[in-house]
Amino acid sequence: MSSGVTGNELSRKQWAFAFALVTSLFFTWGFAYGLLDVLNAHFQQIFDIGKTKSTLLQLAYFGAYLVYAPIASLFMERYGYKKGIHMGLTLYSLGAIFFWPSAVYRNYGGFVGCTFVIGCGLSCLEVAANSYISVLGSPKYAAARLNFSQGFQGVASFAGPMIASRWFFQGKNATSLDTVQWVYLAVAGLGLVLNILFYFCTLPEITQDALAQEMHEVGLTNDNESFWKQYRCIFGWVAQTAYVGAQVAVASLAVNFLAEQGVGIDKPLASQLFSYCQITFTVGRFVGVVLLNWVDPALLLSFYAIACCAFSLGVTYGPGLSGVGCLFALFFFESICYPVIFTLGTKNLGRHTKRGSGLIVMGVGGGAWFPPAAGHIADTDSTAHSYIVPFAGYVAMAIYAIGITIDQARKGGFRFRTIDEIAQKRAQLAEEKKDGSDSDIDKKGSEEFIESA
Repeated sequence: MSSGVTGNELSRKQWAFAFALVTSLFFTWGFAYGLLDVLNAHFQQIFDIGKTKSTLLQLAYFGAYLVYAPIASLFMERYGYKKGIHMGLTLYSLGAIFFWPSAVYRNYGGFVGCTFVIGCGLSCLEVAANSYISVLGSPKYAAARLNFSQGFQGVASFAGPMIASRWFFQGKNATSLDTVQWVYLAVAGLGLVLNILFYFCTLPEITQDALAQEMHEVGLTNDNESFWKQYRCIFGWVAQTAYVGAQVAVASLAVNFLAEQGVGIDKPLASQLFSYCQITFTVGRFVGVVLLNWVDPALLLSFYAIACCAFSLGVTYGPGLSGVGCLFALFFFESICYPVIFTLGTKNLGRHTKRGSGLIVMGVGGGAWFPPAAGHIADTDSTAHSYIVPFAGYVAMAIYAIGITIDQARKGGFRFRTIDEIAQKRAQLAEEKKDGSDSDIDKKGSEEFIESA
């Protein structure tokens, strides 16, 4: 007997409320992530540090995911999604508020430490929100749902660089940390407001037992095996680690890359162009929502991953404006990758859903070690050539996506359209039951005819 509900059991009003409330969380870490990449370039000037050392911010932010995502998944496995969200928002606000003393004392180490605390909070929110949105309804549209919700993360990601280009790099603010204090004070306030809203709102708890029962009713029992035999999830973590590392490396040095292309782009303009890259990313994510309503997620991810490989090489070796154009194309094709890898890796995990979500989110830790590698190449060679590091990550993601597509084709034939496996299995069982019932009626009728004859 399972407690709790599944996403399919919610009323339309309950579903819409839960979806809107959890989607609001995506804006919070999109804003923090968008600011992070511009702060990277800003701190190079303020603290007179190299590109490699400036990527310590990325190391702290994404290293927190590696450390804290497993803890968050175990916490939510025991206490539920809502308490996990409260814990995440609390850490998020605490990390942001301590940016103020770090700015007052001009302490780069303090900024790195605060960024780690923010990363811990956001990893907790990502485990909760990504997992909750994925199971909030039919598995057929899980990738489309998560892409739509994460589209608002994209909106916040380009809002961050736009604010930075207006306040961080203009006039006296180019060598000051005053505006950083106020921006992160506002970020802390946003986290506090969301925490209060979640406290007073009812969030239906979708349990692992209910998800497992829904699977078992149609004969899907793969969650009966050990978590470490859920290979789709395990390799999903590898793919997510490689992809996020590539994405973060691309974004962390984008401002430097644009300013060094020799086409008359200075740092303020480069920061503004970076915000346009994030807009391209966001548009791509909403385009992906439409495509994922029709196209199989693994197949679409395979195509996008190959495109990422091609355009990252274009950024690496393309001169002048051609390299800039390839960077914009790369941001577009990155758009659906994270949410699709997440939904593919956590699909039909049943009783392992929250632990699997924690593992996939832990893959965000890839952002901790790709940027330093790319930064080292940027310092010793050129920023353009550093984009060979993201290329390696995209190759790993492409292997995962193509592998899933081949595995699906081997088990059930090649599929172009997205399907709901649980609904399909349920329909097959109903048809078999109907055929069995008709067969029994025919058999009984034949016996009665023979007996009467």
